[in-house]
Amino acid sequence: MISLRQHAISLVAVFLALALGLFLGSGFVGDRVNSLTGTTRDRIGDLEDERDQLNEKLNSADSFDQAMAPRLIDGTLERRSVLVVTVPGVVDSDVDTLKESVADAGATFAGQIQISDRLVGDTESAKLRTIVDQTIPAGAQLRADFVDSGSRVGDLLGTLTLHSDQSRAVSVNDSRIGLQALREAGFIGYVDNAITPADLVLVITGGAYGKDSGARGQLVGRLAAAMAARGQGGALVGRTGSATGGSPIAVVRSDPALRNAISTVDNADVPTGKITTVLALAEEGQARTGAYGIGPGAVAVTVGVRQ
Repeated sequence: MISLRQHAISLVAVFLALALGLFLGSGFVGDRVNSLTGTTRDRIGDLEDERDQLNEKLNSADSFDQAMAPRLIDGTLERRSVLVVTVPGVVDSDVDTLKESVADAGATFAGQIQISDRLVGDTESAKLRTIVDQTIPAGAQLRADFVDSGSRVGDLLGTLTLHSDQSRAVSVNDSRIGLQALREAGFIGYVDNAITPADLVLVITGGAYGKDSGARGQLVGRLAAAMAARGQGGALVGRTGSATGGSPIAVVRSDPALRNAISTVDNADVPTGKITTVLALAEEGQARTGAYGIGPGAVAVTVGVRQ
């Protein structure tokens, strides 16, 4: 498939670039040793040519995916509504193009919620717990086994904004009160009157997380999984490299309970990943969950492809 070729080409290009760097770095010595034959210079030129050819193939593959995307995703999310949730570090252009892809697939946009640094940092857990406990809609119950901040606030957000085939959306007034309380405390952001009940949630993260970001990754990963469980499903997606270290995607993929609650895509910044994000959401609507991309823990490059 073109997606597999694309990623293979990308990896080869990286190794060639590294090899070229080594040749250039040792160029002074190489020039002295091979001044008569010119072997080093010739090899560098060959590597540069190979790199350029691979880049051309990679660009061609991206162009092909972009051209095929409308045919692959058209109608896949018809009669579905999708809520977008973003976390600190997200790239705005990724959010815009993913929202466009979801719309092109026929989904209704149910609004966008921004998770704040204050929430992700989890430095005010007592205040957060109080707000969560005081804004649970009448007749609703949060899961008793959710005791960490990420799972608990995700469970509440899911209750306030999502619905499944077995549950109804809460009243507009209850949703407004709960969301407003979280916003006034600085935990989330959103535009007034722009959030409507949704079937699915799309949580968008950024790229790789640092070594010391395990707690932040845990909170976001658990929040995303808890939200998705309240609706008909969801997807947690990030840029290439977003499945490493203590990232939210890595957290979800390492925990069977979380992995079964929400799909993950670790290359949503490239055309293949954008297509996969839409297809993963469609699969979630059919109660099928997967881990897609090219990073650690991915079980397939895209939906319907076995590794």
